Amino acid sequence: MMTDTDTNKALIVLGCPEVPVQNAIAIYTAYQLKNHGYSFLIAGNPAVMKLLMTSDPEKHYIGKMTTLEKAVEEITSGDATYDLCIAFAHSDAGISYAATMKYLLPSARFITIVFGREAENISKLIEYEGEQIVEVAVHNPMQLRKKMNEVLGWDASKN
Repeated sequence: MMTDTDTNKALIVLGCPEVPVQNAIAIYTAYQLKNHGYSFLIAGNPAVMKLLMTSDPEKHYIGKMTTLEKAVEEITSGDATYDLCIAFAHSDAGISYAATMKYLLPSARFITIVFGREAENISKLIEYEGEQIVEVAVHNPMQLRKKMNEVLGWDASKN
């Protein structure tokens, strides 16, 4: 379970925004991390960042964002480290990005969220250690949100 301290740093890794549920769950994740005292960075491709900025133009929830490449660069140079990494994946490319981050952040609590129509099959591609949340979610985020609340210790009754 996550603790409520302001010293914790998290990285949210987002894949291609092809599956609609990712945007809603990414903002929900940012909201929860903020409420639990985390400082966090969202890393993704330009398309996913534009969707998030459009959804939260005043940055009430999303906060700092960067490209995946820049996040990798900052971690490998030693300029950034994270206690928690939450990687979203709905394709083999998403699993590859997650695996890269797991390799770069070996001591971080690592959670891979696998979603989309092929979630079960995609989750079988994971060959690294870490927690997994797998849900066949495309448009409706509610089951995925419920599983995240359980795994991350977020009190669902308050949300």
